[in-house]
Amino acid sequence: MNAPEMAVKTQGDGRVFDPHAEIGAFLRTRRGRLSPQDAGLPLYGRYRRVPGLRREELAQLAGVSVAYLTRLEQGRGHNVSAEVLGALSRALRLTDAEHDHLTRLAKCHRTNRHAPPPPERERVRPALREMLTALDGVPAYVTGWRSDLLAWNRTAAALFGDWDQLPPQERNWARLLFLSPGSRRLFDDWETEAAGAVGALRVHAACRPDDPRLLSLVTELSTGSEDFRRLWSHHDITEHHHGTTHLHHPLAGALTLSFETLQLPDGSDQTLTIHHALPGSPTSENLRLLTSWGPPALTARDVELGGR
Repeated sequence: MNAPEMAVKTQGDGRVFDPHAEIGAFLRTRRGRLSPQDAGLPLYGRYRRVPGLRREELAQLAGVSVAYLTRLEQGRGHNVSAEVLGALSRALRLTDAEHDHLTRLAKCHRTNRHAPPPPERERVRPALREMLTALDGVPAYVTGWRSDLLAWNRTAAALFGDWDQLPPQERNWARLLFLSPGSRRLFDDWETEAAGAVGALRVHAACRPDDPRLLSLVTELSTGSEDFRRLWSHHDITEHHHGTTHLHHPLAGALTLSFETLQLPDGSDQTLTIHHALPGSPTSENLRLLTSWGPPALTARDVELGGR
């Protein structure tokens, strides 16, 4: 079974992700979802060969030539200016997250050819591990750019599963969402969780073209999950930095938790996610009981993942 179209291929220089090809794939999917009426263009004729905007229509809206847009969508555009990216974003009515992704793709193509390879192992700072332990009673965990679960506290393990019992290569948020039936049943809105995980992987994939472990993960998920293939092919970029999640835990029942996902400011591309229950709520009490039932010896874990 082949992986879906995802601009992933082995390059002559050893790269496995091609951000320039990603620009074209992203633009094609964005114009495919926007109709001429949505863009304020007249509709000529009853039958159209494409479901969304034609390439010529997008070029007209963005003020660029059709030939230039064709080269860009074919992965042959170079040194795309911020003005052109802004014009394309406005024409396609991109969200802020989508515009940032398009800008990131163009920047990564220019800068990552000579970038050093990503480190084989991700490490969590000792002070951060200590903070996770201090947050006992509040589910908190740290993930890396590949969505690897790097560190967590006892309450997170009680809520989401005893990740300490998994082999190191399986301690991955995206892998659990798509390949673990228990994780799928845990979230009332699994689709939103899954879409956010896919978007995060796509964001990091384009800017880390020398990371075979990331390619291996995407290939494994593509092979093992039809839902992953479907969501990956959409090229959607969603940001869920905060909000509310509804869970149905096999022991604690229905839980409603607020969450915040924070990008760590140390340049590691790691994120800290903290869940919180409204004080005095049934969820708060059920979470307290669940933590007391959880692994008593488990404190904040620091996981170093080797090669996949």
